[in-house]
Amino acid sequence: MRDAGELNRDEVTEQPATAVTRSSAQWTPELAGIRPRRRFFRRFRRSKTAVVGLVIIIVCVLMALLAPLIAPDNPTQISLGESLQSPSLTHLLGTDELGRDTLSRLLWGARLTLVITCGAVLIALVIGALLGIVAGFRGGWTDTIIMRGIDMLLAMPTFLLAIAIVAALGPGTLNVIIAVGVASVSAFARIAHGAALSVKEEDYVLSARAIGAGDSHIMWHHMLPNCFAPLLVQTTLRLATAILTASGLSFLGLGPQPPTAEWGAMLSAGRTYLTSNPQLTIIPGLAILFIAIAFNLFGDGLRDALDPRLMS
Repeated sequence: MRDAGELNRDEVTEQPATAVTRSSAQWTPELAGIRPRRRFFRRFRRSKTAVVGLVIIIVCVLMALLAPLIAPDNPTQISLGESLQSPSLTHLLGTDELGRDTLSRLLWGARLTLVITCGAVLIALVIGALLGIVAGFRGGWTDTIIMRGIDMLLAMPTFLLAIAIVAALGPGTLNVIIAVGVASVSAFARIAHGAALSVKEEDYVLSARAIGAGDSHIMWHHMLPNCFAPLLVQTTLRLATAILTASGLSFLGLGPQPPTAEWGAMLSAGRTYLTSNPQLTIIPGLAILFIAIAFNLFGDGLRDALDPRLMS
């Protein structure tokens, strides 16, 4: 028989084990994703510049969405009697050479500029991710042919390639979206290709093959989720490049045609009056500058928050 002291010692040693068992039983897979999400948001909030970039992006998006409600005038309405006016209470940012309200054109131009930028990056993301994953998964001649084509795109400057595509298709909003999107495919394809190469030999991919999963199932359900984080970061960073490229094409007269309001076109029209009415150039120029910087800051913060090596 054990004495009372031995029983007490046994109870003391058994109680912590029971407590651990109970607490472990309460842990569920649904709770497993809470802490990583909290760590992500905590890390993102630590980057003050990333938060500033996100705020600027949100403000710009709200400007674009609310342009029909907050724009004081019709952005295409011509009033030659009010041309080239300085900022005043009637026209807060002045008027252009045709008497159109600059603030109204800036708000409506934000909508078109963001549509062109997001549309181009979406095209580049879909095509680039598809090509990169297929090349990395298939390997062999498929990999060689696809990636050598991507290398040819990388060998050409993005802006010159976009000019060549627009010159072939003709000026216009849709053609600018296609041109900027195709010129940006190589960046996404490279990232997706590298991620696919690192994932395709993992145990869970080999297991999926062993149980008879098809190639499309493996690429869609196993490879694409593992490429999501780097592709998301590249998307935010590429938005900054795309907005500069699209604005540059509009500045050269290859983008949306007059009287459509677009920031690059406004910048081009205002350069003639740079000495007499500098606000016609400065205002759209600052808008392009701020949104490009905002996308870069947001992308940098997103990259740091998603980097598993920096998770804490």
